[in-house]
Amino acid sequence: MKVMVELCLVPLGVGVSVSPYVRACQDILREAGFEPELHAYGTNFEGEWETAMAAVRRCHERIHEMGAPRIHSTLKLGTRTDRDQSLADKVDSVGSSNDHED
Repeated sequence: MKVMVELCLVPLGVGVSVSPYVRACQDILREAGFEPELHAYGTNFEGEWETAMAAVRRCHERIHEMGAPRIHSTLKLGTRTDRDQSLADKVDSVGSSNDHED
């Protein structure tokens, strides 16, 4: 099953800057074959359910390996069975709506 994922992973007990941990997760997602889209409070990616969940687990494992004693993650998951839809399709559908005035 295909899934769209928004992942926000926050390592706790590592100080103020979390950039190295975010980069590590971005690398893991790319290695898993995803094209992660980083935004201010998380990362979006899409693909097969099993691969996505394995990548999230690997992110947790790697962040713990980097010294974080605790991690708080928020996942938002979206699936559809009525048609194929990508993250880009979802964004494009808002921009192409005729329900708004310019």
